[in-house]
Amino acid sequence: MIMKYEVVIGLETHVELNTKSKIFCSCGGHSAAGDPNTCVCPACSGMPGMLPVMNKRVVELAVMAGLLLNCEISKYTTFDKKNYYYPDLPCAYQITQLNHPICTNGCVPVQTSEGEREIHIKQIHMEEDAGKLVHIGKFTNVDFNRTSVPLIEIVSQPDFRSSEEVLNYLNKLKSMFRASGISECEEGAMRCDVNISVRPEGSTELGVRSEIKNMSSFEAIAKAIRYEAQRHIDAIEFETEELVQETRRFDDATGKTFAMRDKETEADYRYFPDPNLMPIVISDEWLEEIRESMPKGIDEKENVYRAAGISDKEIDMLIHNHNASELLDAAVEKGCDAKNTAAWILTDCAGILRKNGKLISDLDISADDLVAIIKMVDSGDVNRQSGRKILTAVLEEGVDPVAYCKENGLDSKADEGAIEAVIEKVIAENPKAVEDFKGGKVKAKQALFGACMKELKGTANTDVIRELLDKKMESL
Repeated sequence: MIMKYEVVIGLETHVELNTKSKIFCSCGGHSAAGDPNTCVCPACSGMPGMLPVMNKRVVELAVMAGLLLNCEISKYTTFDKKNYYYPDLPCAYQITQLNHPICTNGCVPVQTSEGEREIHIKQIHMEEDAGKLVHIGKFTNVDFNRTSVPLIEIVSQPDFRSSEEVLNYLNKLKSMFRASGISECEEGAMRCDVNISVRPEGSTELGVRSEIKNMSSFEAIAKAIRYEAQRHIDAIEFETEELVQETRRFDDATGKTFAMRDKETEADYRYFPDPNLMPIVISDEWLEEIRESMPKGIDEKENVYRAAGISDKEIDMLIHNHNASELLDAAVEKGCDAKNTAAWILTDCAGILRKNGKLISDLDISADDLVAIIKMVDSGDVNRQSGRKILTAVLEEGVDPVAYCKENGLDSKADEGAIEAVIEKVIAENPKAVEDFKGGKVKAKQALFGACMKELKGTANTDVIRELLDKKMESL
């Protein structure tokens, strides 16, 4: 009889917070950095005698994350020193939270192919990021720009049972944090340590655990889970190797994981309370201020979009693309219809971006410009085809939509005399279609209309063309 196994997965998800400065100094956040080591000061580079100063906004964003994940918010929270030596850690310790994390006991519902499951959150804690090692040939350089950039680490319980659940959970976090302004969650700003073990189906005891470190690609996370689960099963079934608790890395080229070192324990890090940072007390008044400052949650936003007639497929695309969702909301506030605007963003904008090898996440257009185009089309000043031409120019060249429309003669309310001249030319050049129409073939007029549109390059109002063409054909 073949034994069936259950995969047990827990996640430690590190999310870079969207702040203007680092967690313990006034240097700009990671997104502000340019060349290596240009966003560094004596405090975040570990110079002797420098003391940390807490960034209040980090606390507020961490609390927001806890509220979104249905956590209990700690009214009393402290920082600890996690001691280890690595070249990208200038102080030889990381300031983090062990004894009194800011959020505990959360829960996130996750939809899967088998229905909804609840993923429990053990804790969320604040900490500083380390620097970055850059390997060039035989040499390794250190870039401290990222040092002390604020992070939250979200530690789940071992509740996941498949890579599908893991990816749905991570996508939900990404959508929540983008929509609330907690983090942009772009490449490198959302990283995971994946803890994985395998046990016989029905067992309640956890198996030997492996931790796959520092993964930022969702696709790679899914591959790593599948490989590591099979490695554990093979080791148990066929004794291919002895399983030990260890830290591993995933190699994307081979699709395999490789051992890095034995898994550390809390004792290895010699944690102790940071004497340079005072405890943070979160009052009821401050907590309420943070709660009231939060934007609409994802579920609430989905309901608003659905009520506006936007399809579930479109809603999913909007929720997973924060800039597209923000653009839609801003356009609606300026008087545009939500369903129509969603079509402009997800069909027209996305199509133009795709043609240029870009994604909807690369969309860069102001709400004012998009609204101007939509209102020109809705009012009949510009037809739909010309509206798309204007949109293309705005996205590709950054032009002013109204000025571009005028400069290129795209106004559909152009001189009727010019349209009449085109109609006369088309009739003169298509005598057979004219004779067919006179002979009772109504479709022949559609051929003449198409020729007029081609001659006018799709810039004129179609209703005006049809009206003038009808009058001309009736007089023949």
